[in-house]
Amino acid sequence: MKKIILSIDGMTCSACSNGLEKYLNKQNGIIEANVNLVMANATIIYDENILEKTKLDEFVKRAGFKSLGEFKEITTQNKNKKEKIKFIIITFLMIILMYISMGHMMNLPIMEFLNLKTNPINYTVCLFLITFIFIIYGFDILKNGYKNLIHKTPNMDTLVGIGVLSSFLYSIYSMIMIIKGDLGKIHDLYFESTAMVIYFIKLGRYLDRISKDKTKEAIQKLVKITPNQAIIKVDGKEKLVTLDEIHKGDIVISKPGEKIAVDGEIIEGTAHFDESFITGESKPSNKLKGDKVIAGSINYDGYIEYKAERIGRESTISEIVRLVVEASNTKAPIAKIADTVSGYFVPAVIAIAIVIFISYLIMGYDFSNSLITFVTILVVACPCSLGLATPLAIIVSEGICASNGILVKKSEILENAQKVNTIVFDKTGTLTYGKLKISEIKNYSVMEEKKLLQLIGSIESKASHPIGKAFTNYLEENHLEKLEVKEFGNVTGLGIIGKVEGQKLILGNSKILKEYNVENIFHKDEEELTKKGNSIVYVANTNEILALIGVNDIVRENAKGVIEELNKNKIETIMLTGDNKETAEKIAQEIGITKVIPNVLPSEKTQVIKELKQQNKYVMMCGDGINDSPALMAANIGVSVNSGTDIAMDSSDVILTKNDLGSILNLINISKRTIRNIKQNLFWAFFYNCLMIPIAMGLFSKFGISINPMIASVAMMFSSLTVILNALRLRRLFS
Repeated sequence: MKKIILSIDGMTCSACSNGLEKYLNKQNGIIEANVNLVMANATIIYDENILEKTKLDEFVKRAGFKSLGEFKEITTQNKNKKEKIKFIIITFLMIILMYISMGHMMNLPIMEFLNLKTNPINYTVCLFLITFIFIIYGFDILKNGYKNLIHKTPNMDTLVGIGVLSSFLYSIYSMIMIIKGDLGKIHDLYFESTAMVIYFIKLGRYLDRISKDKTKEAIQKLVKITPNQAIIKVDGKEKLVTLDEIHKGDIVISKPGEKIAVDGEIIEGTAHFDESFITGESKPSNKLKGDKVIAGSINYDGYIEYKAERIGRESTISEIVRLVVEASNTKAPIAKIADTVSGYFVPAVIAIAIVIFISYLIMGYDFSNSLITFVTILVVACPCSLGLATPLAIIVSEGICASNGILVKKSEILENAQKVNTIVFDKTGTLTYGKLKISEIKNYSVMEEKKLLQLIGSIESKASHPIGKAFTNYLEENHLEKLEVKEFGNVTGLGIIGKVEGQKLILGNSKILKEYNVENIFHKDEEELTKKGNSIVYVANTNEILALIGVNDIVRENAKGVIEELNKNKIETIMLTGDNKETAEKIAQEIGITKVIPNVLPSEKTQVIKELKQQNKYVMMCGDGINDSPALMAANIGVSVNSGTDIAMDSSDVILTKNDLGSILNLINISKRTIRNIKQNLFWAFFYNCLMIPIAMGLFSKFGISINPMIASVAMMFSSLTVILNALRLRRLFS
């Protein structure tokens, strides 16, 4: 099974993306396909034993579109300049066409050679030639419409194609009759209507493409944040290379003021770094030997050498871009409503147009009037605005989230976050910074305290839990060497074990003692340390307890304010932790959480989440993304408060790269605004079609209310613009 994202050219509305998606999902070997209209790409999961990539490109072509190859990165399309030049030329031709065809109505001076009354054949042929240029300009519309009709997935292009060709072919028939001498047919020419429809559809798409590019700005900024070149160390000498020339394991040099080229680990030197583009933290962070550096971060003040670890698509920046793009390729449940409606809407409109056309002929209307009504219905009913209503708002919101340090892996999260009524928080590393320090030691062994902590720190250096950092920091601060650890093991939810200098040590909470049948005779000491707000680490060998260590954590600066705001919004907050009751309740009381569930294992956390969901609660779990993975996956929405370098490993739905709990409030607020915006967009899209189709059918002609294909194409463009501008309004709300 393989996953690929293909860039697609030629999609113009939700019926296009929906039709391509249906077509791809029908093909043997394709397991799942999701097509994104706004990002113009398709995420395809397929069986590589059955299909090759070239076959996928062929499927896209058969469906009436063009595969531009595998998605690499989001860049500003160079073809926009060419499109702009083409559009300027075609606008000039449109002005000429309208002047020739309508100038006589406004008594404007016209060359005798093109005079309607004195040279009708010249007039007619000139209109035909200019309109033919518009047919060539809009040939992609006609081609896609035809192909989608053949594949039984009619879309907006099908509606426009049928309407445009009908009026164009009828105008050609009238032109032939004029050349033969039937000058009465001069009033049955609709060349300008044909050209006008194509012009305004192209104008709408041009403006649409500009607005879509704006929605990608946040992602584009991330793509461009890394430098183009870097200095690597080769045989002791400095060498300037491009990013593509850097390989894993290369030693890269960074000097003050330079950007980090690739993700890596410092092997020499120290410096302060600006990582605000990932973490949102404006204060520079100090990095030492052994610390990780992120591509794109700025070296403020030091010379460092670092070993390249994650390059190209493996880098943190690339991971963020990939996550945002893949999120935009998933469909929110509300988007499926528009897709379903669009799938039935286009065939229904074609059927209505045909029925009205035949009805007009039966009722005695001439062919010309019947045809114009037929074309008007097809043009005015194009579901452009319906196709943009949901995906554009989702993409805009995902861009807002990305620029605010909120990485959403699935677009459905933007729909569902506003449903959350219960948030479960892990304590260490989530409500607290996870920057633990050893506050008190009760040493029951014969070893010196420093030696004991050296043994403990050596074992803890192998673990990933924040508590371990307190001991490894102690080693660094006291310049103690890490000793060789053998037989290291992780006892899930309880602690860790390892053998150092021939001694097997057991480290963890009180439950780990029962696991290894070690008697606990120090309950009072534990209680004493706990009352001071310490997390407790027992140190034992296979026979007895060697020490009891109290570790203190720091509560996140804005945790109290976030909890207060959630409580105001009637969202229940729960602390779920493996810590003892006293320590957990002290932290909870400090920040305003009233419900605490202490002494739970990771597997038990998952059970708690499931029980809350069974109580019809919509649960968000917020954890550190490492020990809380099962619970994060069990929740309706899993949120990981983590650093940018761990992005690829997280099992959560949302990653807060700012390490800021306030981002949870932002996510819920963005979700509420997004859903409101989508509902507004859908309303205007449906309202427009419900209003304009009956007018196009001529139901209000008795009251003097009617439209023709030209007005219909203008109205269709303004309908799309209404939806686009409303979606882009989200950017201003969160700017």
